[in-house]
Amino acid sequence: MEILKDIADRLDEEFQIRSFGKDPAFSRFIPQVYEGRVKWREKFEPEFNELFNGLMIKGDQEVNNVFLAVFPTKEVLEKFIEDGEAGDLLFMHHPLLMECGDPNGDWGRGFVPSEESLMDEIRSKGLSVYICHAPMDYHKTLGTSQAIAEALKVEITERFIHSPEHGDIGIIGDVEPTQLEDLTEQLKSIFNIPYVDFEGQRNEVKKVAIVAGCGDKTKWMRLAEDKGVDTYISGEIHCHIDNDYGRKRFEEVKKYSNHTEMSLIGVSHSASEYLVKKTLMYSWFQKNFELDNIYLLPQKRWWF
Repeated sequence: MEILKDIADRLDEEFQIRSFGKDPAFSRFIPQVYEGRVKWREKFEPEFNELFNGLMIKGDQEVNNVFLAVFPTKEVLEKFIEDGEAGDLLFMHHPLLMECGDPNGDWGRGFVPSEESLMDEIRSKGLSVYICHAPMDYHKTLGTSQAIAEALKVEITERFIHSPEHGDIGIIGDVEPTQLEDLTEQLKSIFNIPYVDFEGQRNEVKKVAIVAGCGDKTKWMRLAEDKGVDTYISGEIHCHIDNDYGRKRFEEVKKYSNHTEMSLIGVSHSASEYLVKKTLMYSWFQKNFELDNIYLLPQKRWWF
C-alpha cells in the first residue's frame, strides 16, 4: 500500500510537471470539448485545471493498485471503475479520447469528451486519475518515443524536434539492416495491430526516425530525411480526422510522400503511446512503489 500524495509527488518530480506550465494541447482542447457541456473545473483538481497535467481526479489516499492506459476510452474507464478499489490510481497519457481514424476504415472525430457519468463514478468510488502528456513525450528515459526505440533496439545517434525549454521528442538512430517487410511484421507484433499505415518508398531499413503520437508533420519528415533517415516511424503518418484540419494534413503528407525517398510507417497514435505504459512505466512503478498489483488496460482496437 502507498499514499496517493507520495505517488503524485514522485510523478510530478520525475516528469517535472510544473516546469512545463500549461500543456500546449490539452489547455486548449479540454475547454473546447467540455465548455457548455460539463462543469469540468468542478470535477478536476485545481492544479490540473491550470496545468492540464498531473493529478486530475483525487480519490482516497491509500493506493493498493495502479492501472496503466493511454486514452480514456469508454471501455478503459468502465474497466477501471469495475476492477478498481477505493484509492486505486489510473495513470494515462491523454485526459481526452482522440479518435484518430483508421487508414483502412472510418475516419475519426478528433477529441471526444468522456461521459460525465463515468467521471462521476470514478469520483464516487474514491478512485484517482493522473495525466502525463507533454512531459512524458519529452522524457529521455521514460518517453513515448524512447519506449519504441528500445523495443526496436535502436542505437540512438541523435534526438530531434527540439524545444529550447524541454528538449526533444523525436529519436534518430541505427538498426541492424533489415527488409521493410520484416520491420513491418515486427511493428505489428510490438503494437498488436493488424496492419500499419504506409507511404513512400520501400527501402532496406538501416537508419530510422521515431516520433510517437502525431508525427504527421511534413516539416518533421523533411528534417529526418535531411539527416539521412531511410524509415520514418510514427503513431500517425496521416491524420484521419474527419474535418477540414484533418483533410488538409492528409493532403500535405500525400503530396510529400510522392517525392520522399523515405519509407513512412504509422502504427496508430494510441498504440504508439501505450507501449511506454506497457514497458518503461510498468517497470518504473514496480521499482519505486510497494503496490499489490499493476494492471494494464489496453484498448480492444488501436485504429479507430
